[in-house]
Amino acid sequence: MAWQPIDKPVIWVASVEAAHHLRSGKIESSPPWTNLITDRMQRTSRQHALAVLTIALVAIVFGCGFLAMQTVLRGGLSVGAAVSVRFVLGTIALFSFLLLRRARPDRQSIRDGLVLGAILVTIFWLQTDGLRFTTTAKSGLITSLYVPFTPIIAFFLKDRIKAAHAFAALLAGFGMYLLVHVPGDLWSGWGRGEFETLACALLCAFHVIYTTRFSRRSDGLVLAFMQVAVTGIVSAMITVVLPAPHGFQTMMAGLQHRDVQIALAFMVCFTTIFCFWGMTSMQKYLSATEAAVVYSFEPVTATLVGVYWVGERFLPSQKVGAALIVVAMLTAELLPRLMARMRPAEFAEKAAD
Repeated sequence: MAWQPIDKPVIWVASVEAAHHLRSGKIESSPPWTNLITDRMQRTSRQHALAVLTIALVAIVFGCGFLAMQTVLRGGLSVGAAVSVRFVLGTIALFSFLLLRRARPDRQSIRDGLVLGAILVTIFWLQTDGLRFTTTAKSGLITSLYVPFTPIIAFFLKDRIKAAHAFAALLAGFGMYLLVHVPGDLWSGWGRGEFETLACALLCAFHVIYTTRFSRRSDGLVLAFMQVAVTGIVSAMITVVLPAPHGFQTMMAGLQHRDVQIALAFMVCFTTIFCFWGMTSMQKYLSATEAAVVYSFEPVTATLVGVYWVGERFLPSQKVGAALIVVAMLTAELLPRLMARMRPAEFAEKAAD
């Protein structure tokens, strides 16, 4: 589905014509400019709703992926081996889809995919290496800062930011803090691991912003293939030179386990193929800040999976955090629509004066 931006000149001409009709008092039952605006708004509204649902589903699948990755790691694969196998298999599958579609990747899509791939593989390895020097709680908390980082970085990159989306991002960021916060000296002792994870959070914000930008001018499937391929190839090149047990030394023994095979299949099919296709195909209908708010469903899902599947505790503060993320999601989606409904009435009043 190709991106279809709103034709501002057409909407402006229709708006001027509407004002003229209002001033003259000649309001037709169905003037042509109303059909044009209605058709364009309905089409854009449907695309936006589908994009929100798809990105929300992507966030939910990513949230379930934490348990799948834990299963693979407990089965004997190293982090490098798990990431490499996941993305190499994903690359093969996405390449097959490109062949079936008989797609001819253009240079723009390839270049954009390489940029996204470079950011993505850096995110994975910064977060992975950071976990060697910090706690899981700190890693989760610091990484979640990408939600409030996104509107700030987008502003400096001269992206248009709606006030409702910026407020929702801050609300979601605070909700994510409550969701992953563990009582204690969480912010003390900053070192290599914490700074690597902070860099990871910044890159996550850039990845969200540039995915939104690139998906509007490049083929979504090609973008997904290129960044998955870059991550798989670079990860394999790094892992192959790592000493035991961080390399591929224990991979074959781990792959013999049935639960590892199922978890790996889930990660390849859903958290890699579906999620990256969904991101690069649907995020173009959302702003970067709005997408970041929707992605905040990922830690909510991960927490719920941990509570109801693994049997972890769900603290009252975490419940408040999850609720704030849901409120942020509703704020990002409903508040702009409420404000938009108020504008036609204001326009009619000004035009009639």
